[in-house]
Amino acid sequence: MRYNFITIEGNIGTGKTTLASKIAADLNAKLILEQFEDNAFLAKFYEDPGKYAFPLELSFLAERYQQLKDQLSEQDLFKEFTISDYCIQKSLLFANINLAEDEYLLYSKLFSIINLQLPKPDLFVYLYLDIEKIRSNIKARGRNYEMEIKESYLADVQKGYFRYMKQQSEQRILIIDVNNIDFVNNETHYKTIVSLLDRDYPPGINRASIAIPNPIAEGNKEILI
Repeated sequence: MRYNFITIEGNIGTGKTTLASKIAADLNAKLILEQFEDNAFLAKFYEDPGKYAFPLELSFLAERYQQLKDQLSEQDLFKEFTISDYCIQKSLLFANINLAEDEYLLYSKLFSIINLQLPKPDLFVYLYLDIEKIRSNIKARGRNYEMEIKESYLADVQKGYFRYMKQQSEQRILIIDVNNIDFVNNETHYKTIVSLLDRDYPPGINRASIAIPNPIAEGNKEILI
């Protein structure tokens, strides 16, 4: 793999963890997975967002920062590269959706300090999936606290990622439309995604063109941002 640090990102339920874990196992990569299920405020937030949004976002920011700082500073000589299923920037993205304006202003100041201390990924990969399919994935994996997530919230998350990517002119970003891709059960699909990650990309947004089994046209209207 030509990139030393790859991040797999996407909306809730797009398969980030599954894909990152499979790539790490197959290609001898160091794997960094977000420990979101350990967060004491997550289930409470879904029940009462107004009350628990701020402590949830602060705790996520602290946990993500500490994990990335520890893991990225420890070089593993026996691993080929590092792959994660999240980036620290998602903290600011979700905070912008979940927090009141005054809370967000304070949060963004804290984030700016923390963000400067962490390296950015060499390749930022975004898995694009239609909202309807995201809802289907969420239902299939059966996490009780996710069952009441509204489509409007998922749409806001999607838009937040799009806004972020549009602002990153110096970062290599690869958008892969996975609506017609089954990288869990179809080995050809999976290997095609892996091959996409091992290509040279210029800084800015790059869209994948996958010709299996139904071609995904480059510049698909659904992922124009």
